[in-house]
Amino acid sequence: MGKITVAVAGMGYVGLSAAILLARHQKVWAVDIMPEKVDMLNRRQSPIADKEIEEFLSGYELDLTATLDAASAYKQAQFVVIAAPTDYDSEKNRFDTSAVESVIRAVLAVNPNAILVIKSTVPVGYTQSIRRKLNCNHILFSPEFLRENRALYDNLYPSRIVVGTDLEDEGLVKAAETFAGMLREGAMKENIPILYMDAAEAEAVKLFANTYLALRVSYFNELDTYAELKHLNTRRIIEGVCLDPRIGTHYNNPSFGYGGYCLPKDTRQLLASYDGVPEDLISAIVRSNSTRKDFIADRILSMAGYDGHNADSICVGIYRLAMKYHSDNFRHSSIQGIMKRLREKGVHLLVYEPTLRCGETFFDCEVVGDLDTFKRRCDVIAANRAEAELSDVAWKVYTRDLFNRD
Repeated sequence: MGKITVAVAGMGYVGLSAAILLARHQKVWAVDIMPEKVDMLNRRQSPIADKEIEEFLSGYELDLTATLDAASAYKQAQFVVIAAPTDYDSEKNRFDTSAVESVIRAVLAVNPNAILVIKSTVPVGYTQSIRRKLNCNHILFSPEFLRENRALYDNLYPSRIVVGTDLEDEGLVKAAETFAGMLREGAMKENIPILYMDAAEAEAVKLFANTYLALRVSYFNELDTYAELKHLNTRRIIEGVCLDPRIGTHYNNPSFGYGGYCLPKDTRQLLASYDGVPEDLISAIVRSNSTRKDFIADRILSMAGYDGHNADSICVGIYRLAMKYHSDNFRHSSIQGIMKRLREKGVHLLVYEPTLRCGETFFDCEVVGDLDTFKRRCDVIAANRAEAELSDVAWKVYTRDLFNRD
C-alpha cells in the first residue's frame, strides 16, 4: 500500500493515538485548535499521559506534522479522521455532535472528495443521517476501543478493527477496506479480526461494548456493597467468582462507580436509543451507578462520624481526582459524584491533586499540593484508587480498591 495523506481532527486520546498509529506508514497532519498542544507535538512531546504515546513521539520515526491550519491539512488529505468531542447533552438526551458536524462541513468546503472517517462516539444512526443532511455519501464510522492511559497500546494491539460503511456502495466498501488496511499496517499485532458492517451497526457495537463494561463494573461494585454490609471478604469472593474462565478477572476491582469520559455518557446514550424498545437491564446499569455513589458517600460520612448536625466539624479528604492509575485526566471521574454528595451534607472537603496548583479550587473545594498537610488536616480520606503513599494513615482511608495498590 502506497503512502496516503491523512488529516486527523482532534488531538485527544482518540485522535492522537490514531494519528501516531497511522503516521508509522502514512503522511499525517494532526489538527488541533490549541497552539500549545500543536507546539508540543511538533517538538515530539506528548500533551497527555500515555506511556506508548510518549515513547513513540520521542523514539520512533513518524511522518507526523501538527498544525492549527485545519483547512490546509484537510485540502491535502485523502482521508480525514474525525475525533472531535461528543459530550452528552442532558437536556436533549443525546450526544452533542455539533463538533463532528463542524469538522465535516469544514472538510467539504475545501476537499469535497475526501473520505471522512468518524472516530467520535455518536448515536446509532448518526452517520446515515449526516450523510443525508449534508448530501455526502463518503462518510465512514470506525469505533475506537481504547483505555484512556493506554490508548496507543490498544491501537497497536487491537482486539478488532470495525469499519461501518454502506454495504451497497462498492466505492465506499473499497474505502473502508483501504482505511482498515491502514490501521492494520500501523498495528504491531498480527491476525487482527476486521469486521465490515453497516455504519449504524458499527455505532451500536461501540455503545453496547461500553455498556457491557459498565455492567461489569456495576456488578462487582454491587457484589462489594453486599459483602461490606454483610461483613464478608469482598476480595475472596471476587477471586472465587473470577477464577471461572467464563467470567475472567478483568473489570472486577471495586470502585466508587464507573466514570471517565466514555462509560457514563455511552450508557446514557444507549438507554436513550431504546426509546420504544422494551428493556430493563440498560436502565438498571445507569441507575446502579448512582446507587453505588449514594452508598459510598454514606459509608464515608459514617466513618467520619457524621450525625446529621456536625458537618461543620468534619473534613473529608479527596485523594486524587483521576479515574485511573497513572492518568492525568479526571473528566467525569466517579469521585466527583462522591464530592457532590458530601458537599450536599455540608462537610468540608479538601482535595489532594498534584496536577493542580496549590491554592486553586475544584468544585469550590480547597486544593493542597503537600501530601503531609493533606493527611494531617483530614478526618477521613476518600480514595477511589489508593496508592502506597497512604499506608501510614490507612486507618482513616476509605477505599474499595482491592487489587491494584502499588
